[in-house]
Amino acid sequence: MIEELVAYGRELEAEGAAQTGGAFTASVAANELLESSANAYLLGVLFTQGIPAERAWAGPYLLRQRLGTLSLDWLAENPEVVRAAVQQPPMIHRFKETLPRWISAAARRLLDEYGGDAANVWPAGDSVIDVTERLSAFDGIGRKKAVMAVEILTRHFGVDLTGRECGQVAYDVQVRRVFLRSGLVDVDSREAIEAAAAAACPEAPGTLDLPAWLIGRATCRPKRPLCDECRLGAVCPRLVGRNVEGVGVRRGART
Repeated sequence: MIEELVAYGRELEAEGAAQTGGAFTASVAANELLESSANAYLLGVLFTQGIPAERAWAGPYLLRQRLGTLSLDWLAENPEVVRAAVQQPPMIHRFKETLPRWISAAARRLLDEYGGDAANVWPAGDSVIDVTERLSAFDGIGRKKAVMAVEILTRHFGVDLTGRECGQVAYDVQVRRVFLRSGLVDVDSREAIEAAAAAACPEAPGTLDLPAWLIGRATCRPKRPLCDECRLGAVCPRLVGRNVEGVGVRRGART
């Protein structure tokens, strides 16, 4: 089971997969923005909560369409306009009050602490731990989002960070369900899941993040799991009576 999950993770790394497979969203233009702008990518991380992943990653592009700019100076100095743009029907995000605040605060922090360039948050050669901590310092980016963002930086964007053995899987509802049902953990806690990931892939535990999330979303569903169609179907103990409860069940990131 572990071997198959690790193998899947390494395949995704070899492909340089983004979050939802080969791309972030179905929108070519939105993907191009994320690929070409570190600032847009960081703003996109803010969106990855409470809405489907593809919609979240399209957020920076939609916001730029409505505002006509993603200039950090402008975003930082016009929070009410940002708020109105997010809330304009159809709303870009269900977190209609908090997300605009996070966006303006992130713009201010990037200007004040990183020279206006989010790439300075994750310079090549820096450590996974340091980058995770810097990302976590942004309003709206907790540990779960920071861990996910670091994995995308290394896997998809090819940022050469050191200390991948200190990386982790995100404590995400999809990841948690897969870990529980596959028997990798018996307890749904961040500590247990991180320990299991570190034991399964000690050189880079975060390798398991995307494969577990993809499996959780596609086949290891909360109801009516599709075990016979699952990548792990032949080796998984299929403990489908186990379900995630508590925090994140309804509002888990990357839904």
